[in-house]
Amino acid sequence: HRVLELAYEHMNEPEKLAVESDHITADRVRQRVYFPAKEEKIPLLLNLLQQADTSRSIVFVNTKIAAERVTERLQRQGILAGALSGDVPQKKREKLLARFQQGQLEALVATDVAARGLHIEGVSHVFNYDLPQDAEDYVHRIGRTARLGAEGDAVSFACDLYAVSLPDIETYIGQKIPVATVSPELLIAPKPRRSAAQMAAHAG
Repeated sequence: HRVLELAYEHMNEPEKLAVESDHITADRVRQRVYFPAKEEKIPLLLNLLQQADTSRSIVFVNTKIAAERVTERLQRQGILAGALSGDVPQKKREKLLARFQQGQLEALVATDVAARGLHIEGVSHVFNYDLPQDAEDYVHRIGRTARLGAEGDAVSFACDLYAVSLPDIETYIGQKIPVATVSPELLIAPKPRRSAAQMAAHAG
């Protein structure tokens, strides 16, 4: 169940694993890729989430540890977020997904294993906080948006650790992903979306 997550956590270059893909068509997904340094990824994500004013986004990471860390940082920023990894018990998973579907969570931070098979309508943005090392997983991830004829955005971060995956991804999807610039203003921490008191009220 957690083989893919464990591979990322314990190996530098995990062997490509055969994972069943949706093989969806992503023509309606607006794709772009940034090349941030590792320490720039969090402020970049926070700013892009604030700018897009997203009400329902999925942030993909490669490990359970990253899912927990990114979720905690989003919550500190006043963003209603939850972490979904292979370790999340089924009942908690169902509750998280229900809250996300109902609009009580704005961002779901998920690993590939945990998100496989998700079909949630109204997801406006997919963020590849970590680029996947399997090109099929990229297609599966961005297919979480632009469903039922809608359009959507897929934003990828190609940091030093995972940028090596980008050429394989572009070959697999048959196109170059447009490159976006990491401008200085995107690295300045934005004001929190909600106060700590407001976050506590939502949690309650």
